Amino acid sequence: MREFIDYDLWGWTPHPEVWVIVLAALAVGRYVARVLAPAAGEVIERRRKFCYLGAVGLLWLASDWPIHDISEEYLYSVHMVQHLLITLVVPPLLLLATPEWIARRVTDPSRPLARRLLRPVVVGVTFNVVVAITHIPWVVNTSASNGVFHYAAHLALFVTAIAMWMPVCGPFEELRLQPLSKMFYLFAMSVLPTVPAGFLTFAQTTIYDAYDTPLRLWGVTVANDQQMAGLIMKIVGGLYLWTIIAAVFFRWSARQRAADGATAAGTPVSGEDGAVPEPARAAADTLTYSQVVEAFEQAGEPPSEYRN
Repeated sequence: MREFIDYDLWGWTPHPEVWVIVLAALAVGRYVARVLAPAAGEVIERRRKFCYLGAVGLLWLASDWPIHDISEEYLYSVHMVQHLLITLVVPPLLLLATPEWIARRVTDPSRPLARRLLRPVVVGVTFNVVVAITHIPWVVNTSASNGVFHYAAHLALFVTAIAMWMPVCGPFEELRLQPLSKMFYLFAMSVLPTVPAGFLTFAQTTIYDAYDTPLRLWGVTVANDQQMAGLIMKIVGGLYLWTIIAAVFFRWSARQRAADGATAAGTPVSGEDGAVPEPARAAADTLTYSQVVEAFEQAGEPPSEYRN
């Protein structure tokens, strides 16, 4: 049996490569807001700035000391928290922070290849395949011992996660799903990770040798570490996605009730983009019986040559 040793966490380890990435991201955001936006006659809304700063801050938190050191050397459960941050939290914040006009400078979603690659089925399956690959023992063990491979794996997760979130909250309206389709899509994203999560939770032996070390942080055993990683992946990640599903549902339901009320009152109600919903527009354009009778009365008698 391995000896359980406690570990002093307060030995700070610098990660200058992370600082360079974070500073570069902040510089890009400042350049867009201060140079590109005024030149294009655009204004970056405050909420977009907050989303961008939140995304960069959480990316820094997930990639720097102490989370980086613990997740790479001691606890796979902390590694799972790191993965959830860089796949489920940071990417949607970045997409919400990106205005459509700047996104169209980077890519053109109207091109046939882009439209095929950014289909919900394609990006959803690709993301989950990458997630599954990153849970293969050889990949995890290599990531723990090879810094370049570790960052490459995280980059693959990050890029495919951005593509996966594009149909949900991307800057291109033509690529975003309708509410009901969006809820089903997010439901599928919450179900697919069940396989690797169950694999971790119910494993009877050590899966990742890189985390089977004699130095046990806070006395957490290898088995408990694996179980916590599986539960974090399934329960925390699942609850996070289901919270978004609930938010989409209640927002869609509120719009439906508003449209139904406008239809009954004959008053058009604009949607998110300022357009009048079809039911309300139809109600506004429909003639009533009283309006038809009033129009005939105002027209008067027809000329004598048209009478029988």
